[in-house]
Amino acid sequence: MLMIARKALASAHSKAIRLTTRDVHCFSSILVSPPLVSLDLPENWIPYSDPPPPVSFETEQKTVVIDGNVIAEEIRTKIISEVGKMKKAVGKVPGLAVVLVGQQRDSQTYVRNKIKACEETGIKSVLTELPEDCTEGQIISILKKFNEDTSIHGILVQLPLPQHLDESKILNMVRLEKDVDGFHPLNVGNLAMRGREPLFVSCTPKGCVELLIRAGVKIAGKNAVVIGRSNIVGLPMSLLLQRHDATVSTVHAFTKDPEHITRKADIVIAAAGIPSLVRGSWLKPGAVVIDVGTSPVEDSSCEFGYRLVGDVCYEEALGVASAITPVPGGVGPMTITMLLCNTLDAAKRIYL
Repeated sequence: MLMIARKALASAHSKAIRLTTRDVHCFSSILVSPPLVSLDLPENWIPYSDPPPPVSFETEQKTVVIDGNVIAEEIRTKIISEVGKMKKAVGKVPGLAVVLVGQQRDSQTYVRNKIKACEETGIKSVLTELPEDCTEGQIISILKKFNEDTSIHGILVQLPLPQHLDESKILNMVRLEKDVDGFHPLNVGNLAMRGREPLFVSCTPKGCVELLIRAGVKIAGKNAVVIGRSNIVGLPMSLLLQRHDATVSTVHAFTKDPEHITRKADIVIAAAGIPSLVRGSWLKPGAVVIDVGTSPVEDSSCEFGYRLVGDVCYEEALGVASAITPVPGGVGPMTITMLLCNTLDAAKRIYL
């Protein structure tokens, strides 16, 4: 009887591993719930046309400005030292490859800043620029070359990509041990699971948590709200805060009464990409605010005719929040610094 059961189990297992994609879709049709991808509606935020007035308090909260430039500089000084030690010990330095597609101005600026940061810290950088109308095959060919290049320890594909390209397919081509952006499904999956350690954590969320810790903010046990749920920031940010034992809520474009939910938060991470979406009235007095958003708004008084603003109405948050990051000069420099850290860690796994 036991032998019969074992044969039946082996037969079932054999059939299971031969399942095709078509078979899986057939099984899925039994359920009424749709495929998850079909639920991925565009995040069309609609800011208030007539914003609510800021909340006034009897005693104004003193707001500490968390200076990302200063903290990033402290970390980069240590990176320079570590790169120098590596070069002395093994005659090698960390290498970062960057792939830039198209002529999008903000992407070009981000890449230029990353290359400059590599130069300043002694990290080797290689930039490959492709035209807007390039094919997936061209990008994949370049990524395969970098995957096999032993002098390259980290690979970064600058996002967003042009719409005709399959972003997931391209990002999945980056070898796991070189995924310094932390976007590979295995890195995100290990971030989501207790007891697992991703090789790399996405740079912006990693930088946000580093800012909180260095600013003396306790995360464990606090109520945190993440505004936005992108794969780049919102999702990994929520997962990382949970791993730090915060109680996390996610607010997105389909959330009802987002200001009510946000007002309960001890920690607010704003990453929607909508200028001044979060008003002072959204914040609980004493909340800590990390503003990830960076959007250009027209301003004729500025040198280039525009200025950068965050997702949080900074002027209204002052006097309500206990601490806040400015835009620019808050999360931005930390994101680049975490990229350098991840690249250094990738090289250390090989050489040290």
